[in-house]
Amino acid sequence: MRTERNLTRRLDRVFARLDREPERPALMHVPHMSRHRIVLFSATLAFYAAIIWAVLITSWLVRLDWQVMFFRPYQQWPGIHAFLDYYVVLGQRGPTAVMVTAWLGWRSWRQHTLRPLLTLAAALLLLNITVGAAKLGMGRLGPHYATTIGSNEMWQGGDIFPSGHTANAVVTWGILAYLASTPRARRWLSALSAVISLGVGLTTVYLGTHWLSDVLLGWAAGLLILLALPWFEPLIARAEAWIFTVRDTWRSRRAGTAPAPAAPVVGTPVALTRHQTAEEAREPLTEPLTTARPARTPAYHLAPGPHTTRGERTPVTPVGSRRPPHSDRIARGTTSARPVAGG
Repeated sequence: MRTERNLTRRLDRVFARLDREPERPALMHVPHMSRHRIVLFSATLAFYAAIIWAVLITSWLVRLDWQVMFFRPYQQWPGIHAFLDYYVVLGQRGPTAVMVTAWLGWRSWRQHTLRPLLTLAAALLLLNITVGAAKLGMGRLGPHYATTIGSNEMWQGGDIFPSGHTANAVVTWGILAYLASTPRARRWLSALSAVISLGVGLTTVYLGTHWLSDVLLGWAAGLLILLALPWFEPLIARAEAWIFTVRDTWRSRRAGTAPAPAAPVVGTPVALTRHQTAEEAREPLTEPLTTARPARTPAYHLAPGPHTTRGERTPVTPVGSRRPPHSDRIARGTTSARPVAGG
């Protein structure tokens, strides 16, 4: 009983806090491109270029890739293989996008703003363009499809450099920290997204689907997208304003084209002039109807008024007989004036 009461109280506190949440915060935190962020972006971009250069020249990083591949971690620790098969789903684009979109959609509905969803859409669009172009441009083969020992396997028609799972984990879970409303939530979500993306990247190396250098480049690619998002905030704000403008325009047009139900007219019919509408005629008259009639009387039209049905009308009975008068006919009940012939 005590446990149930505590659980009920906690749920009541959560729902009470949700009820007190403002519909749209007056001052929403929008990250800007500060000097600190520019320095981090430049350093990450340099690291990204260094990884690509180290792989292109077949440096020590490529030799490390082959050593890890020959070590075969999935054979060294087979007990965690089943768990990591499910854990790597946290880096797949489809399931993670659905989960994060559901959460950000609820936030957008609560706060009456499209910024969370539009920011996620912009980040995923940048991810697909940049990572997809790098994959197709360099065409590196994965460990399972390698052809020559010690080579970098570049331009062989592959699509694993950089790691898409790793970059997607960094962007999808990092967007929650980027959109956090409080500094405390931002710190906790940043640590959570870092742990998830680190685990997803190492899991791909464990399963043998990516080289270690693929994972390093995937981390850098996802971090570059998160650091560059403030440059796209003005575009996101204009897109949100445009969507709301289109919505308001559509609503106004829909309300304007829909015919309003006609209100019944109470009282006697009112004469309307050619330039007078039915709504103006229903308003009470403020001036007496003693004005002089113009020289030329305009045409009048009767406003719609209450009409009785045919069954409710009083029948009009003509007075007198409907037969035409005939002088040679005799009314019933009277004695004929003709003499009766005798017998």
